[in-house]
Amino acid sequence: MTEETTPVWFITGCSTGFGRDLAQKVLARGWRAVVTARDEAKVVDLVEGHPDTALALALDVTDEVRIAHAVKAAEERFGRLDVLVNNAGYGYLAAIEEGEDEPVRRMFETNVFGLVAMTKAVLPGMRARRKGAIVNLSSIGGLVSFGATGYYHATKYAVEGLSESLAIEVEPLGINVVVVEPGPFRTDFAGRSIEQSKIEIGDYAATAGERRKQTFARSGKQVGDPARAAEAIIEAVTADKPPRHLLLGKPALELARKKLDELKQDFDTWEAVTLGADFPTT
Repeated sequence: MTEETTPVWFITGCSTGFGRDLAQKVLARGWRAVVTARDEAKVVDLVEGHPDTALALALDVTDEVRIAHAVKAAEERFGRLDVLVNNAGYGYLAAIEEGEDEPVRRMFETNVFGLVAMTKAVLPGMRARRKGAIVNLSSIGGLVSFGATGYYHATKYAVEGLSESLAIEVEPLGINVVVVEPGPFRTDFAGRSIEQSKIEIGDYAATAGERRKQTFARSGKQVGDPARAAEAIIEAVTADKPPRHLLLGKPALELARKKLDELKQDFDTWEAVTLGADFPTT
């Protein structure tokens, strides 16, 4: 594989979890990778031993100036970007009534607006070449909701909607969009990476409160393997026809199918009422 044909991946949030495993898998294949994190010191180990194919950069996806500098540095180093992986993001635990405005808005800045800013920064180059792929890390929580993670779900439902519209707009230009929807995986998501509201209301102890406890209790025991998830993402992105949606892990598949069944039941049960909302046909 020549330099011209060796793909260049730009991955956000590489300090832990999916981003780190994906960066390792990409570099192990001899491909080129731009690995980023807010603290560059947490990703320098990833580039060791890969002086010609890896570039480590400090990047906060909520800072558009830093985004512009990072994309410019990556393109100057490797000439182009073939795959953008919008992986940076985190969760927040709170019943809706318990949610605190500032941390919720901060999470939206990272999970949604940071993803948008990164996407807009790489699209001009991809459009010019009529080639590329954008991988947006959503979650099974972008399709299915639970108590205590409503605000996190809201960010991931936003990612789902944005990604589907983006795909319609850019696929005719030769750019693929893959939305990745993992279930529970053994990453730091439910550990040190997650934030939670300082407010706890007793009336939600059995719902959101119980889910808070379960989230921390399950951390480190999830069935999902991040290394295998990274392999699955690579397989999807490099397929002749990449999927629009990629579920990861058995729990995600089971939950998604259950959601489909529930939606169909509501649609079918209320069909007459639904159709009755139109003007009468003549």
